[in-house]
Amino acid sequence: MLKTIPGFDRIGEENAFAVLARATTLASQGKDIINLGIGQPDFQTPEHIVEAAIKALRDGHHGYTPATGTLACREAVSRRMLTTTGQEISPENIMIMPGGKVTMYAAILMFGEPGAEILYPDPGFPIYRSMIEFTGAEPVPVPIREENGFAFSADETLSLINENTRLLIINSPANPCGGVTPKSEIDKLVAGLEKWPDVAILSDEIYDVMTYDGERHQSLLNYPEIRNRLIVLNGWSKTWAMTGWRMGWSVWPDPLYDKVRKLAVNAWSCVNAPAQMAGIAAIDGPQDAVANMMSAFDTRRKLVVEKMNALPNVSCATPKGAFYAFPNISGTGWKAKQLASALLEEAGVATIGGPDFGILGEGYIRLSYANSEDNIEQAIKRIGEFLGT
Repeated sequence: MLKTIPGFDRIGEENAFAVLARATTLASQGKDIINLGIGQPDFQTPEHIVEAAIKALRDGHHGYTPATGTLACREAVSRRMLTTTGQEISPENIMIMPGGKVTMYAAILMFGEPGAEILYPDPGFPIYRSMIEFTGAEPVPVPIREENGFAFSADETLSLINENTRLLIINSPANPCGGVTPKSEIDKLVAGLEKWPDVAILSDEIYDVMTYDGERHQSLLNYPEIRNRLIVLNGWSKTWAMTGWRMGWSVWPDPLYDKVRKLAVNAWSCVNAPAQMAGIAAIDGPQDAVANMMSAFDTRRKLVVEKMNALPNVSCATPKGAFYAFPNISGTGWKAKQLASALLEEAGVATIGGPDFGILGEGYIRLSYANSEDNIEQAIKRIGEFLGT
């Protein structure tokens, strides 16, 4: 019998892809499915970005690139970081990654081992916990509570840190809840971390431009006192509707940069050249498509909140970021995963049950409003009919 290391038996997965597969199967059988499950913009990648990749291919950019990413691409990211955060980030601290998850994988792999503890948001992106468990480290959930606006509490987070804590993962704007943690809480968290100088921080900022109602994303790069232990995750997938391009970037402190470079050499070699040239075009080119997408998301966000709150026994807090709503369905009498499954199979609406994002996700389902207004209205109408309204 083949025997693998125990870590492979601990690997979880992202159930949104399983729901997508099931929704696709049902659709192929002729069933009318509206997908509010997958976290993917329903917009096409802007044309000038596509053309940049096509030109790169035609110009013969078919070979390996540096493991850290091309200098031109890293310089483009540096320019964007200056624009969005006001911070000058050297290209020598930037890694171009094949997607955002790879930064999670690298950071958690660096700090996770038996006996170590890693803090992560719950509800939160499921790959955090999955990778923590893979390394043998102890996953410690940081509660993300509706009564706190689905933002993390600095005091609660700091209370969970001890001498075994190696890494703290935070995410704002957040998946799956759409929360945006205010600057005052981040200030308090950073101040409290002074007591724990050996705890590294991974800040997942993939939704940085996706905020509403006057909220502003507060990058942890704005705190020089933690820069020597801060890893920042970001990328092209959400902002420029480039999920399938597998293009991410991350910022690493000097003590860790060469370690992640060596991991890249061993694991994924590099990111393909045409995609990086497309990434440069995304950053340096016109941003009209981004603005238009965000305007559409804002309209859909308000529609989801209005329609979900009109359903009996359902309440839906207004998300301040990303493109997800996390309605509270505890009053319906359904368990969240069972409801999500029934909605897909019987009502033709794909959603994700809250427990797929953590223990504290029970009582909620996640809706992605990366779909048309007509589809959103029809989907929520079906949900209401299914619930007996």
